[in-house]
Amino acid sequence: MRINGNAIRPGMVIEHQKRLWVATKIQHTQPGKGGAYLQVELKDLLSGSKLNERFRASANVERVRLDQKIHQFLFADDDMLTFMDMESYEQISLPRDLIGEPVAFLQDGMEVTVESHEGTIIGVELPETAVQSVTETEPVVKGQTAAASYKPAELDNGVRTMVPAHIHPGDRVVVNTGDGSYVERARD
Repeated sequence: MRINGNAIRPGMVIEHQKRLWVATKIQHTQPGKGGAYLQVELKDLLSGSKLNERFRASANVERVRLDQKIHQFLFADDDMLTFMDMESYEQISLPRDLIGEPVAFLQDGMEVTVESHEGTIIGVELPETAVQSVTETEPVVKGQTAAASYKPAELDNGVRTMVPAHIHPGDRVVVNTGDGSYVERARD
């Protein structure tokens, strides 16, 4: 689907220079001289490389729609991860590095979104949050509880994060899968 260059928004996937890119940041710029343009930071979906590009309103850009299907994570085998399509029960194996750092939050039975374009799988999106157990925390320093303070903690998947002072080893917490940050105490 063709769109104007100034219609690009963050998160949108476009085809540019015969490659697939996702717009990560945009900035409208209107110089005193000349026409306005859109400064767009693009990230290559396959290689991860970045590119800054200017698009004028008169430029036509090809917007790409990705096919998204829900899959369930089954198991990991070395550097390969096996997922099952929730509709057809077909299994696929994908390389671990396709997910990147959030792979630490992948849990057995977790439902993920597998994104593909023209039959080629280009990404796996985990849920926004995951529940993890705290295995180790540092003790609270006396007098430090008057203000909202955080302390380092290690989760059962080996990820280190900052948690509030009232969290202890054995507690279950909800963390953001994108950056590993603490969200809240789990309600279970």
